[in-house]
Amino acid sequence: MTSVCNFSRVSGIVAVAGGWLAVAGAANLHAQVPAALYQSAVTVSASSTVTVQNDRLQAWLRTEAESANPAAAANQVNTAMAKALASAKAYPAVKVATAGYSTQQVSDKQKPSRWRVAQTLSLDSGDFTAAATLISRLQDDDGLLLSGMGFSLGDKTRRDAEDSVTQQAIKSWQARAQQAANGLGFAGWHPGHVTVQTGDGGRVYPMMRAQAMSAGGAAPVAIEAGTTDVSVTVGGEAILDSASGPTR
Repeated sequence: MTSVCNFSRVSGIVAVAGGWLAVAGAANLHAQVPAALYQSAVTVSASSTVTVQNDRLQAWLRTEAESANPAAAANQVNTAMAKALASAKAYPAVKVATAGYSTQQVSDKQKPSRWRVAQTLSLDSGDFTAAATLISRLQDDDGLLLSGMGFSLGDKTRRDAEDSVTQQAIKSWQARAQQAANGLGFAGWHPGHVTVQTGDGGRVYPMMRAQAMSAGGAAPVAIEAGTTDVSVTVGGEAILDSASGPTR
């Protein structure tokens, strides 16, 4: 019986000592954690957008031919494209490139099997009048078909717009960070990890118009360039200064 009591006493001492060691270890670990990990922070974001007039035009025209002889169809397309390229040389302000050459066999029950050959001509220009005039000429004189048109911002125009709107977005973010700090009872703050992202708003507004009469006297090619929304979003942490924090 005596040996049992002694064992219990020893166990109790060990248990108490173990608990004291655990508390002491936790205190030491807490002392080693950087104070920065306990700083209060709030995440805020702000965006700014500017509407910019599009200054680039892209257009796609195609020539196509069908024949029972694939070589004959290809020759017809090649001839038409060569004529179109020659016409485009008179418009140095318009960048021209060929693309999308295809040959495929077409079959149906009512017609004999035949071959269809097609090729695309792409245009890119900042001179809308020259581009519209060339498009009309390629359709009327060279027999090309207009597949579509699109508008965009030139590289320099986009960069200038992004630089301008970035400064506005940063100021808006700073104002929101200050408002958040004040609302939480902190008088001061400083920026933590912050990101700046750019992107298009995607909205298009018709504003610019350029027209050129076609060589054959048909209706002019009307161009509505529209505008592009360039937006910048700033988001990140505002680290709240603990020295100016609310009273607990």
